[in-house]
Amino acid sequence: MKNIIVLLLIFSAFFNQLDAQKKNVSQKSGSGNELYSKNIGKVFFLSSFKNLNQISKNDVLKKYTLTNKNDLYFVASFDKPLTHYKSELDPNTPKDSLFKKGNYQFTLWVDNHEIYRSNLLPGAPYQKVQDTALILNRPLINNTNGQGTWSESFWNRFMANGGEKALQDGQHTLRLEIRAYINTNNETKVSNVLAKGELLLNVLRHPKIDTNHITLNKPSPYNGFEISSKKFNENKIKELKRSIDEGILKKINSIVVINDGKLQIEEYFNGEDRNTLHDPRSVGKSFASTLMGIAIGNHLIKDENQKLSAFYDLKSYQYPAGKDNATLHELLTMSSGFDGDDGNENSLGNEENMYPTSNWVNFTMNLPYDPALKSKWHYFTAGVIVLGDIINKSAPSGLEKFAEEKLFHPLGIKNYKWQYTPQNIPNTAGSIRMNALDFAKYGQLYKNNGIWDGKQIIPQSWVAKTLTRQVQIPDRKEEYYSYLFWNKTFTTGSKKAEAFYCAGNGGNYILIFKDQPLVIVITASAYGQNYAHPQITDIIENFILPAVL
Repeated sequence: MKNIIVLLLIFSAFFNQLDAQKKNVSQKSGSGNELYSKNIGKVFFLSSFKNLNQISKNDVLKKYTLTNKNDLYFVASFDKPLTHYKSELDPNTPKDSLFKKGNYQFTLWVDNHEIYRSNLLPGAPYQKVQDTALILNRPLINNTNGQGTWSESFWNRFMANGGEKALQDGQHTLRLEIRAYINTNNETKVSNVLAKGELLLNVLRHPKIDTNHITLNKPSPYNGFEISSKKFNENKIKELKRSIDEGILKKINSIVVINDGKLQIEEYFNGEDRNTLHDPRSVGKSFASTLMGIAIGNHLIKDENQKLSAFYDLKSYQYPAGKDNATLHELLTMSSGFDGDDGNENSLGNEENMYPTSNWVNFTMNLPYDPALKSKWHYFTAGVIVLGDIINKSAPSGLEKFAEEKLFHPLGIKNYKWQYTPQNIPNTAGSIRMNALDFAKYGQLYKNNGIWDGKQIIPQSWVAKTLTRQVQIPDRKEEYYSYLFWNKTFTTGSKKAEAFYCAGNGGNYILIFKDQPLVIVITASAYGQNYAHPQITDIIENFILPAVL
């Protein structure tokens, strides 16, 4: 007993040192806490995050009204850390090798029917948590400031795999069961239940959409945009606003529609306005393509078929074989031979492996290179860093001043913020911040074939190449990639609407429609959430296009 108390005290001391902004991680102690000691093997639910020592009996939910806006947390208590349970399932494997062979298994039941079971992939929670945690204090739903953590992703998968249908409005019983599993000798072994708990839910997720009291914003002129006089279906946009207000569509921050070069719709949410600088994440990659085209137009770079050997001494990097034939075109179309795939967590060139390093260009250029990969599209953030570095090398004043002089100043864009690489070069991987209307200017520039105010900003030939399908995206029907732009066709009723677009984590989009006089900007902050992009398709197909076409 003394050993257990000492262990729990150590966990408590560690927990107290955690960063306050990361409080929703797995907690390591119940030392001196009656709630913990009486709930080992149990799961209970909270309406918001609280440290274990802050939780009172009144905080523990027995009944809860679940809407689209509120949060739901769970606390699970175990008598041993996960690694111990995995070791019991596979005693022949050393404990320090168990992390990649298993994890928690979560199962959610609704009204005594198993709806969704998931063997969580190794990797999250972190190995230290799996080795030490006696408590998981995690969000299932975090509408307040969620970032798509592993427990939120589990809930989102549950909703997509039967939960949406099971949790119709009304009374339901929700049960969570947690087990351990291990993959060994081509067999999956699963422990008995480590912790479980139930909650009575009153589900109210499908409110009646009443637009009688919804008013639309009346746009005022903005530098570069007059106000459109074209009529549109105002009720559709009111339905959209109400759906965002009710939390059916989440974390949408702004919607701007430019129709025939004029500002037609401008709406803001969550306290933001036309001066807000939005973080669009990988939307910023497209700016690297734009600046590359401008640099080629200014004869600073020959063309996109130029080889990397024109800019780097490839022999000074690891794995030089094959890289002498690598081109800018490969990096622009995400079809390079570099071993880098952000969609594969085991890829050496995954962006998460790049960010902790001190030199992102060296990280990229030192990656292995396989010419066979050139025929396969794979999302490669690190390659866009190299494109930015090449522009920075080629422009006499460097990338930042070049962008200001050749792109932002001609567009009248004055208020923007770059992020920077460790070498203090603008980060072309993403996150350049602007207001929604300035993002709309950028999109309209492409709609204008690169012309703004009568001046050719981007070479027309570069715009034409960018707005041409270059590479098909695997496993996505009729979706393509171009020069750091995406391409797909949206469907609304019997109508089709093809768009080339910039896209970023959280649901951020700048869409340039091919056969309609439309540019649409949507900014959002559903970072890491797997509903982020599907809900934008919903907004475009079921609200905006029906309203304006």
